[in-house]
Amino acid sequence: MLRIGIRLLPILIMMDLGYLIGIWPDWDSYAEGPIQRSSFISSYEFERHRHKDWPRLRWNPVRIETVPRGMIRALIVAEDANFYSHRGVDIDALKEAMEYNLSEKRLVYGGSTISQQTVKNVFLSPSRNPLRKWHELVLTIGMERSLSKKRILEHYLNVAEFGRGIYGVDAAARYYWGIPASRLSNRQAIELAATLPSPVDNNPKTRTKSFSQRVKKIQRYF
Repeated sequence: MLRIGIRLLPILIMMDLGYLIGIWPDWDSYAEGPIQRSSFISSYEFERHRHKDWPRLRWNPVRIETVPRGMIRALIVAEDANFYSHRGVDIDALKEAMEYNLSEKRLVYGGSTISQQTVKNVFLSPSRNPLRKWHELVLTIGMERSLSKKRILEHYLNVAEFGRGIYGVDAAARYYWGIPASRLSNRQAIELAATLPSPVDNNPKTRTKSFSQRVKKIQRYF
């Protein structure tokens, strides 16, 4: 059985490389121009046909220049403090997440950077499989080499989920407070950042205990 597995390994590797080549993005089209619809957004629209109680899609991409600095800072504080210094993967954050998860005896934090989250949302399927993390890593390296940090942030600001069917900071600002993202206060920005990574359960409308604790934590380092 082991021999068969060893013989099949090169074939499986070649098949996976073929898959990666097939989904490899045209980075130039992502480096400039309008923000494209993400894989997660397309998946939500597809799944909504099966879940009639799900709300309509809310997504209104905006340029990063229109987003307050406080919103950008809040997301970096909440999700990826070393965003500007790493090259896509933050080894220290991964170690910290692993140690914390072991101490809690459950998966609490994944240690993914903003770059990794952007790749996952834009290019990959929401379904989990053993190879997805590997694909995420390879695509993240490609994106970091092809896009500026500013452009990666622009994608993230427009594709991150902030509630059921709510994608991007502008759609979130309009849904929770009835204002465009350009008018977000620092407090509102912190609350949006606090919805991650569980926006459906923890958000400015549900105001769960977990949400309130995360708001306080982000405020402390803001």
